[in-house]
Amino acid sequence: MQDKIIQYTAEAEAFNLNTTEDSEAFRIKYLSKNGLLNLLFEEFKTLPNDQKKVCGQLLNTLKTVVNNKFNAFQESEKGEVQNKEVHDLSLESTYSNYGSRHPMSLVRNEIIQIFSHIGFTVAEGPEIEDDWHIFSALNFQADHPAKDMQDTFFIEQNPDIALRTHTSSVQVRLMQTQKPPLRAIMPGRVYRNEAISARAHCFFHQVEGLYIDKDVSFADLKQILLYFAKEMFGNDTDIRLRPSYFPFTEPSAEMDISCTICKGKGCAMCKKTGWVEILGCGMVDPNVLENCGIDSTVYSGYAFGMGIERITNLKYSVKDLRLFSENDIRFLKQFENAI
Repeated sequence: MQDKIIQYTAEAEAFNLNTTEDSEAFRIKYLSKNGLLNLLFEEFKTLPNDQKKVCGQLLNTLKTVVNNKFNAFQESEKGEVQNKEVHDLSLESTYSNYGSRHPMSLVRNEIIQIFSHIGFTVAEGPEIEDDWHIFSALNFQADHPAKDMQDTFFIEQNPDIALRTHTSSVQVRLMQTQKPPLRAIMPGRVYRNEAISARAHCFFHQVEGLYIDKDVSFADLKQILLYFAKEMFGNDTDIRLRPSYFPFTEPSAEMDISCTICKGKGCAMCKKTGWVEILGCGMVDPNVLENCGIDSTVYSGYAFGMGIERITNLKYSVKDLRLFSENDIRFLKQFENAI
């Protein structure tokens, strides 16, 4: 075996590695699974102990020669490629086309940041929900129109499971699993069975907010919403609250802001009124608190919800909701420098 190893070592040293094909042939002959090195090491195991010392040294020498020769060729090939890439002036130049955040992500992050400054945390939940979390716990009656197939995407195999129509379901989960005081916002995607147009889509994005504690009043809610409007749209922004109805809040209101485009003078965006609706809000209905295991005689709270698309429309003057989901590069490039 000694003579065989010495012969293979001499052949390996004399093997010419000039091309990639030579390198591959060398690898297969010596380093592959069925190559000479593996075969020799298998044979080495059967040698008598008195021969193993000399043969082992020769085998290690062969292994070193083979590995060094193969690795040296690989490094030289790598260096040639790198030099060619650096110095070949005929190669085309490369251009890195950096992406940017989607306008919806920009606005979502800004909303989260505004509310985080005053102690609101972020809560999230599943987009596929059961009837209890979407409707029943929030005071919706069994025959409420929102539960019709025309408004909600139900899962065909189970009529009690649907794509959530609002992130209020996350509020329910939060109230069920944590004890007051609660102060959180719930951003997320929601789904409604609506015809797709410039003003509506079958999916859109919401941010809802919830605050539960002792002695919470409507005045607290109004002050929070005024703070948000001024932070998002500027200090000269005014708000107004109009009475409304939602099953899960009482009293309820819709909030308008002074139009950011015409500054209250009247334009197409605000329909010549000077005001634009951006969110709904109200005091959490005592029934909702009780449904979630919170004593309504001790605690009270407010909730609000807004569409991120609507806020983005006002902030960037985007008139067609479909642009947000069509991935048109020409549209998205406009927000490369947005913060």
